[in-house]
Amino acid sequence: MSLNERFLKAIRKKARRGFSGYPIGTIAFYGPNDRLASKVAASVTLAEGAEPHIERWLHEDTDIRKEPTVLEQVLAFFHLHCVKSVVLTDRIIGCPHEEGIDYPEGTKCPSCPFWASRDRWSGERIQ
Repeated sequence: MSLNERFLKAIRKKARRGFSGYPIGTIAFYGPNDRLASKVAASVTLAEGAEPHIERWLHEDTDIRKEPTVLEQVLAFFHLHCVKSVVLTDRIIGCPHEEGIDYPEGTKCPSCPFWASRDRWSGERIQ
């Protein structure tokens, strides 16, 4: 078993346990399409109603889910905050670019035409 498979297995195992209390960690993968994850966003919420602490990692060249150093950093981020519960998306859920930061709010990302006409949660075409 490779190092990145171990890290993913550890994350998935914690996610399968369900809610075990706060702090809670979330992990979401983003990419230019539904096959290549170039960004992972991880957040930690310390208590109900609290603002989450968010960290992001980008890897333009390869699928970030296969980068053991990034997965190790996500786990270290969770360990630092003593995360008890994890929520993990089961797919890439949209474009890695941020509305209002990388492109104007209310518009579609010009760099990721794949997501322009898709529902980010289901991947189904919407128009």
